Amino acid sequence: MSVTFENEAVEKEVQAFRTTFSSLKEEIGKFIVGQDEVVNHVLISIIAGGHVLLEGVPGLGKTALVNTISKVLHLDSKRIQFTPDLLPADILGTNILVERNGEKVFEFQKGPIFTNILLADEINRATPKTQSALLETMQEKTVTVANKTHILDKPYFVLATQNPLEMDGTYPLPEAQLDRFFFKLNVEMPNHQEFSEILDRTTGLTQPEINAITDGARIIEMGKTACQVPIAEDIKNYLIKLAISTHPEKDESPKVVKQYIRYGVSPRAAQAILLAARIHALISGRYHVAKEDINAVAIPAMRHRMLLSFEGEAEGITTEKIIKDIIQLLN
Repeated sequence: MSVTFENEAVEKEVQAFRTTFSSLKEEIGKFIVGQDEVVNHVLISIIAGGHVLLEGVPGLGKTALVNTISKVLHLDSKRIQFTPDLLPADILGTNILVERNGEKVFEFQKGPIFTNILLADEINRATPKTQSALLETMQEKTVTVANKTHILDKPYFVLATQNPLEMDGTYPLPEAQLDRFFFKLNVEMPNHQEFSEILDRTTGLTQPEINAITDGARIIEMGKTACQVPIAEDIKNYLIKLAISTHPEKDESPKVVKQYIRYGVSPRAAQAILLAARIHALISGRYHVAKEDINAVAIPAMRHRMLLSFEGEAEGITTEKIIKDIIQLLN
């Protein structure tokens, strides 16, 4: 079923949406080689107002990607290197004693979390106490210190990284915090041609000049535009079936889920899929959500929200494979 926007102004906004998205990808591509799917999904997440967890070994350009995105969006960005000795006050800020007009008063000194794009580098190296300090900022976009709540500037995004290889001295993120990440993206090694291009761009005398394409206010507007993309009842039911099928206790769940999954996705996963599918529909030239849009964003939205059973872990099964099997069965 083809659905179009009746409002001419909204239709023009959709065309502007696609143009801006395309320009952002093109500008980021001046510096970031390959990783098209990662860039695409990070931009979708940012427009949707969500946070991203990037997983990959060091040196694959995760930090460079965040810096490049902050430039093309003309947003302030800060980087926190998470370490075991990092304390919540180190990232949130703290009250310090200062002298004002001859009197000593407490004044709140903002931490690096007060920014638009926060790069939380190797987030799993910090202790759970420090990791949990991010929960309020990720969910509520606020910071509470000494019973006083400070509102963060909008837009606000957390782009966190973690190394899948070095697990010694790390603290795996709890399920409640993983659920706050809109997408989890795997950053893969480049191929031979991409490797060559990376060397050419980064080891010469000049670096590509990155220009600002849009700003935070425009990103917020694009998110509002995406929310207007309609979804048919049968497509919404397909999305609900997809989410419910990840729960082994449900009668309609496939055998592979009952065998290898301990706990399925939360409703927050379905919300993320719908938001991302609406954006994916717009950039794909559709004015309505289709199954293709849901399938395209299901894996990054669900892979970190599913818990494998002991049998699944022992046999080396991945949540990505389970999601692909569910999609294949539902289609």
